[in-house]
Amino acid sequence: MPIARRQALGLLAAAPATALAQAAAFPDRPVRYIVPFTPAGLTDIMARLVAHRLGEIWNRPVVVENRAGGNAMIGADAAAKSSPDGHTLLAITLAHAVNVSLFPQAPYDLVRDFAPISVLGSLPLVVCVNPSNPARTLSQLMEQARQRHMNGGSSGNGTPPHLGLELLRRASGAGGNITHVPYRGGAPSVTDLVAGNLDLIVSNLPECLSQLQSGRLRGLAVTGAQRHRLLPDVPAVAELGSPEMEITSWTAMVTNAATPREALQEISRATGLALQDAELRRRAEEGGFDLLGWDADRSGGFIRQEIDRWGRLVREAHIQANT
Repeated sequence: MPIARRQALGLLAAAPATALAQAAAFPDRPVRYIVPFTPAGLTDIMARLVAHRLGEIWNRPVVVENRAGGNAMIGADAAAKSSPDGHTLLAITLAHAVNVSLFPQAPYDLVRDFAPISVLGSLPLVVCVNPSNPARTLSQLMEQARQRHMNGGSSGNGTPPHLGLELLRRASGAGGNITHVPYRGGAPSVTDLVAGNLDLIVSNLPECLSQLQSGRLRGLAVTGAQRHRLLPDVPAVAELGSPEMEITSWTAMVTNAATPREALQEISRATGLALQDAELRRRAEEGGFDLLGWDADRSGGFIRQEIDRWGRLVREAHIQANT
């Protein structure tokens, strides 16, 4: 065989091995997983579960870095400006999809600057009232809202609970009878509802779960397509004939959009494997999460849909960011 041909064949044979070696080289150092929220919150809990398992899979540290502030944009901006090599991951949530409309001058573009890896999981919200309220069903609460003024609390302007409250206002036809009372976080709104200082809240499930289970609050509906395993006696809005009230708090993993394809594939592979871990699933589900683990294409499509859906609500309801 001519020497030139043998050399060409050798190069062809070596090419797949070289590509495999490049893919196998990722990660070649510790990975940073930015969570743009404070520690111990819902997003942080999920991120730490996934980070721990990824570290075991890769035999490399995956370090969660909490960079809260700026309506979750400070951490997102840091990730957008990170080296595009896959060694910086970012946790995003429904809040980031809403921020596209709330902050049109944000220093990054959620769709353009990030590559989706996976929507990891979601959890519903819960429509809650104080047990002293005579309403025992969602329809009774809606009737109340049409008949009198009510104060509805949330964890802040543009947050999932605020969006859920706005969906309730629209579904009930209550109009201006429901006044939104924004708090800085979900816990204070729960506390004030227990104390009787509010008429209702739409709360992230983990933030109100113990109060519901103890009887200090009454849950009238979960904002999912079906009942939640932790609140089996509370009906879902879909079964109550109000599917337009469906909303979930979700968390997803993304990375810099310019990350090489081989690294993206490895992050996706390892993340899918991590979410199959029995201990991770047990702990996430105990916290109220429904694990999803969607692939990049489905996750990207979902995130774009969320941007469009909530952008319309922000504009129509004239929702503004916290000041």
